[in-house]
Amino acid sequence: MMEKHMADAAAQCLQDSLSGAKHFGQIVAALQEAGIESYFADYRGACTTYYAGGQSLALPLPMPEQEIADRFDAAAVQEAIRGAQRGEVKYPRFKQLTMAAGCIGYMTWIAGRHVAYFGRRGEVHVERFPS
Repeated sequence: MMEKHMADAAAQCLQDSLSGAKHFGQIVAALQEAGIESYFADYRGACTTYYAGGQSLALPLPMPEQEIADRFDAAAVQEAIRGAQRGEVKYPRFKQLTMAAGCIGYMTWIAGRHVAYFGRRGEVHVERFPS
């Protein structure tokens, strides 16, 4: 179970992502301020799990009606990331693009300042936070 202020921050950040109200940098800053260290967006399980120390919280992650591509395409994942960084791609579209690129989910390491994107055969693309 997660402390209430952290759980509230996680739920709000998820809603802000889903609605496109906030971009990735704003979400990460809010989660960090709440004390959350990392989170895993699991496309196949349709949930996002937030972690802080020994605490965790899993929240449902609405997914598009779309299959995850069989082949992992790190370049297409990177392209989706760049679009999000430029403010051209909001989170709902980001999920679609990364699923089409064969991404099954990703782990955001807030304290480590990077995200690891996973393919169904164990492929990993690591993206460092912009400076």
